[in-house]
Amino acid sequence: MGFAAFLILFPFLAAAVLIFTKNNSARKAVVFSSGIIIMAAAVLFSVREFPGSGNAYLGQSHLTHRIDNIMLAAELFLMALVVVLSVKHRKYYAGLLSVIGTAAMTWLEVSGRAATDEAHIYCDKLTVIMCLIIAFIGSLICIYAVGYMVDYHNHHTEYRDRRTFFFPMLFVFLGAMFGLVMSANLNWIYFFWEVTSISSFLLIGYTRTKKAIDNSFRALWMNLLGGLGFAAAIIYSAIMLDVTTLSGLVNHGTPSLILIPVILLAFAALTKSAQLPFSKWLLGAMVAPTPTSALLHSATMVKAGVYLLIRLAPAMHGELSGTMTSLVGGFTFLIASMLAITVSDGKKVLAYSTISNLGLITACAGVGTKETVWAAVLLLMFHAVSKSMMFQAVGAIENATGSRNIEDMHGLIMSAPFLAFVMVIGIAGMFLAPFGMLISKWAALKAFIDADNIVLVLFIAFGSATTMLYWTKWLAKILVCKAHSHKVYHRTAGGEWLSLLSHAFMMIMLCLLLPTISIAVVEPLLAQLYNVKSVSVLAPEDLVIMVIMLVMVFVIPVVARVLTSRINTTPNLEYMGGVNQGDDRHFEDSFGNPKNMYLSGWYLEDYFGEKKIWLPSAAISVVMIVAFIGLSVGTLSGGVI
Repeated sequence: MGFAAFLILFPFLAAAVLIFTKNNSARKAVVFSSGIIIMAAAVLFSVREFPGSGNAYLGQSHLTHRIDNIMLAAELFLMALVVVLSVKHRKYYAGLLSVIGTAAMTWLEVSGRAATDEAHIYCDKLTVIMCLIIAFIGSLICIYAVGYMVDYHNHHTEYRDRRTFFFPMLFVFLGAMFGLVMSANLNWIYFFWEVTSISSFLLIGYTRTKKAIDNSFRALWMNLLGGLGFAAAIIYSAIMLDVTTLSGLVNHGTPSLILIPVILLAFAALTKSAQLPFSKWLLGAMVAPTPTSALLHSATMVKAGVYLLIRLAPAMHGELSGTMTSLVGGFTFLIASMLAITVSDGKKVLAYSTISNLGLITACAGVGTKETVWAAVLLLMFHAVSKSMMFQAVGAIENATGSRNIEDMHGLIMSAPFLAFVMVIGIAGMFLAPFGMLISKWAALKAFIDADNIVLVLFIAFGSATTMLYWTKWLAKILVCKAHSHKVYHRTAGGEWLSLLSHAFMMIMLCLLLPTISIAVVEPLLAQLYNVKSVSVLAPEDLVIMVIMLVMVFVIPVVARVLTSRINTTPNLEYMGGVNQGDDRHFEDSFGNPKNMYLSGWYLEDYFGEKKIWLPSAAISVVMIVAFIGLSVGTLSGGVI
């Protein structure tokens, strides 16, 4: 219990200290030391909790009653803050959603219907995995942000320096996420859920430009709408089922009775994980500084949504809630991966990729079999590390070159080899064998085939094909070698390199240790989630294939190096419709006039760009969600499906 309480409370303490830390050297010391302490505490927590079968803490007592009152007061304060800002910026709908949700939960708390004798804190293997992700990825992002924000304000002098606000909010995020994944009581989960929503709203609006404010309120109202679904699920569970904990709901034993709250919680998770039609809020988060994007896309916020879905997976298996979740997730995976092809902004590609991969995790959780949840957990782990690293790398590239456009990364392997090295590892981790994302997709595809779910098979097949296209295009742009490439001078700070290289190391180790992680970590987690003695997902032949792929990762580069060493590497100038001027960039036409040539990728925007498919895709998702919620209500009331 001590480590759990420390992990929840310490980030809030660090945030309080950072509010009053105005000197950058002092801020660096606080952020670095706090990050190291959080990572160390998470390791000790995992050593203590993971071997167990799940430990419950904090039953009903005077302490939990006081904590409930503190949370209620904090919810009212956050509601007042949202209302004031909504009125100030004339975004009244956000204030209205906040008032409705807070009023409903206040009534439930004051009426005493939320009281429970069950534990308020519960720590199992999934809790440990999530805490390690939050601690290491989140803390490294905070460390990266120290150097990044110095360069950010050097380049963007038009924005007010608000680092005394920015860094405390990062740590508030971490504290809220620790609280969310450790809470067993639905009211406590809801409280931390709302803290992450409002924290993201404040961080997205960091620059206070009109675009930042509009995007921050879009994120706020979409997540508050999901929060209303969460609040409705809690009230229904407390009044109709006398259930106040998430585990009590999942293990209720009567699927028909828990259909309404489960589908409402799944709806809340869809908004938080930016699934269609709610994806726009995550795309809008790119207006914030890169550490915010990295944090929202990897360790916090969106991971809260898929975490909840993984918890609900056993209850969704074979139910309407699972069908809705899997279809919306699979559809989002396909559409977002198609849209990622059509954009050249590096952060936007990463944003669409995040939405796409979250869609696949969502689909796996919705199907709810042990095999699909195995894939979902591994996807969550690999995605957290890879996407955090890539957002940070793109931010460093933008600070170095003044651009985050993929086209401007042409020949990055020559101009900025170390940053290119990090990007290559991140991209490889997202779609190449034997990195875990590809293996997890293969496992998901196999599970969908075994479940005879043809629709999801088509979604993952075509979504994976489009995924390969945009990652290959980006990877080729970075790795192209031209004799005219020049080194880029950049001042990537030591803290930034510490975070980037730590992520790269974690990515490689996850790849090398994937079979071990599956057998020692993920399979015991599945046994715990499904209340069975043991689970075996990886067959012996699967392990043989993985070993072969791992060996080839090292063999192929060595063979390629030996073969290329015997080849004349003198660059050949390309034919350019005229006399090449020696740099493959300029030529003389038939009239002797100088001409420039620009090499560009093909983005297929005329075929399925945002203007072509976004609105129809969002409309289809709305219809699916409304239809399934309607069917669930009809089922409960005795309607015929």
